Amino acid sequence: MTGARGHRRPGAAATAVLCAVTAAGLYGCSGPGPLEHPPSPTPPPATPPATTPPAGTSPLTGLPARSGPVLAVKIDNVPAARPHTGLAAADLVYVEQVESGQTRLMGVYASRLPDRVGPVRSARESDLALLRQFGRPVLAYSGAQGALTPLLRAAPLHLVHEGGTPAAFRRDPGRAAPHNLYLRPARALATAPDATRARDIGFRFGPAPADGTPVNSRTVRFPAARYTFTWAPDAKAWHVTMDGRPDGPLAPATVVVQHVTVRPSRFHDFLGAVSPYTVTTGSGTAEVLRDGRAYPARWNRPDPNRGTVFTTPAGARLNFAPGQVWVLLTGTTR
Repeated sequence: MTGARGHRRPGAAATAVLCAVTAAGLYGCSGPGPLEHPPSPTPPPATPPATTPPAGTSPLTGLPARSGPVLAVKIDNVPAARPHTGLAAADLVYVEQVESGQTRLMGVYASRLPDRVGPVRSARESDLALLRQFGRPVLAYSGAQGALTPLLRAAPLHLVHEGGTPAAFRRDPGRAAPHNLYLRPARALATAPDATRARDIGFRFGPAPADGTPVNSRTVRFPAARYTFTWAPDAKAWHVTMDGRPDGPLAPATVVVQHVTVRPSRFHDFLGAVSPYTVTTGSGTAEVLRDGRAYPARWNRPDPNRGTVFTTPAGARLNFAPGQVWVLLTGTTR
């Protein structure tokens, strides 16, 4: 895995980035359908008053950092794509369900930029709503099928794709395609000097609640993937294994298991498997792992242009431990 360096402001002029269609490993359209999940008939709980993260602190990690522009990278996560590169430098990692019960990662970078990130794979419809909380970030991905491309172009995103910005990517000759495409983050950000800088997306960092259940490890299962987080007291972080195998020095300080609705989308992959759509607006339950303990939680995101607020069941804001955050978007498919 390559090392990370401090974030530097990109200085190149913005280039027009067009989304291109890739031929392998992508997915096709199955017909029209709703883009957004209908609102829940049950009103969400009132959101407690928010306090702005302190100046000079990353709103994504709670650590001292300058808020750089947001770069989101879609990362492959089938066994052939591991070990990952550059994932430990991400401020935030989302885990999303894709076709056939597999998962894909989205690494969000703003505080540090590794030399490269990958393997990079294709975008999904769920990414559109999830990324709106960041303003107008850069989204780096390998491609998307034709029916999704207009939606990506219409979204408030700076799109970076191998076909439109080849200098931002490289292929690793030592790995088999399609698991060999890697992003050069600094070059990707250089295409979008006006990308939105990291801002408050609802996370709060600070002391843990007084209660909580001691937990040495927790396994989170998707239909065809599983993640185990084991508490390491000396590191004050959770060691990550995927499908029973460690994946490099991944050590998030906070792990959020966010229970969401996963429903069929309008799209399917090239083999005909329906692409799931993960609903990240509304409200629901969650579990927050930090400091070797598990805390029941609730999440609330009524507006897709804003972030997600996590609270205790009683409604108090639930603080995360400062450091990298993983959010696993898991739920019942319907």
